[in-house]
Amino acid sequence: MSINRVILLGNVGKDPEVRSTTTGDRVATFSVATSERWTDKNTGEKRESTEWHTVVVFNQALIKVIDQHLTKGSRVAIEGKMKTRKWQHSDGTDRYTTEVVIGRFDGSLSLEGKPSGATRSEDAYGSTKTRESYSGSAGGGSSDRLDDEIPF
Repeated sequence: MSINRVILLGNVGKDPEVRSTTTGDRVATFSVATSERWTDKNTGEKRESTEWHTVVVFNQALIKVIDQHLTKGSRVAIEGKMKTRKWQHSDGTDRYTTEVVIGRFDGSLSLEGKPSGATRSEDAYGSTKTRESYSGSAGGGSSDRLDDEIPF
């Protein structure tokens, strides 16, 4: 048995592109940046490495959310499959592109945190709470967290 599952938590690099296929279905494409930070042991310098991932979404319900709420800088959690496709460049050479694909019926996308300009008292994306609202993991105050007291 084998598993092809990719999970990313990062920031959208530019506004998503949503286009229609010849059959009328819509496809969304955007890039997500994931970064790791460390301190160089030899120099003591802070270092950072960023990877860029192309995400392609075929799930029509998620495309509506992407179209309405996803913009450059949005923090997202993505779960999908890694796929590599072959195509031919105009000079005749074969090229390969590796993408994270959220299919029609598998994978997920979760908006994380508040969009820029939202205040703590506002819901991040309309009436749907985000993980930040519940966990306070992005520095939210105690009013943003669930009550930790056990009722019994």
